[in-house]
Amino acid sequence: MSKTSSMGRGIMAVLAVGSRNARGLSGGTVADIAADLGKDRSQVSRSLRGAQQEGFLERRGQRSYSLDWSLFTDAQLLTKQRLQTDGATALEGLAGETDEGCFLGVLSGDSTVTIGERVPESSNMVGSWLGRPYPAYCSDAGQALLWEAPDAEIRTVFAAAAFVRHGPNTPVDVEDFLTRLREARARGYSIVDEEAEPGLYSLAVPIRDFKGDVVAALQVVGPKTRLEPRHELCAAALVAWGKWLESELGHSLP
Repeated sequence: MSKTSSMGRGIMAVLAVGSRNARGLSGGTVADIAADLGKDRSQVSRSLRGAQQEGFLERRGQRSYSLDWSLFTDAQLLTKQRLQTDGATALEGLAGETDEGCFLGVLSGDSTVTIGERVPESSNMVGSWLGRPYPAYCSDAGQALLWEAPDAEIRTVFAAAAFVRHGPNTPVDVEDFLTRLREARARGYSIVDEEAEPGLYSLAVPIRDFKGDVVAALQVVGPKTRLEPRHELCAAALVAWGKWLESELGHSLP
């Protein structure tokens, strides 16, 4: 007798349907899924019907089962909510460990926009960056937000960018940006050294969701004179809190 629970069999059936979608197939019949799983058709049929009743699958006509994409939409909405709530926890923890301004940013066109911040009084930062856009080619979050993007996509993102100089080390063009991004990937986090403005130094990591997509960037920002000498300590805290936030969003390493 199989030791797999009915819930386990249902999950296996849903995953089997999902794997067919990943192969470019629209779905599958009971016979298709049973063959994929190497299981009895009657047992698979019960699992598929149960998954349909719970809203994980939909049935097209009388034969084929496919994923119910409303579930995927709900998951994306939940990710946005968790990014705000758990993002606030990550910012609080990171700011407590680094005693520097910490921010959460997202990509909007060729700009980055801050959606969360925690600025300790001791950091002496004035004003808020919430909702304010900044050019992604030199912003604190830009490299991290384009972490997984192929070079061709990044060139498209910055096709109309003028690469105006905002600091002494602002990238001069998209190829310069790509070189810095490759260095950041090899390092494991980005360092934006007086690119956004003179005297400003920042570290950032990408934040991935349950699909493995980069949905935000977590950043530590401060004066270069104070943050650069402590960058290894701050980077360790940043990477740790970044991994924590990703786990809360359902991301798991391959």
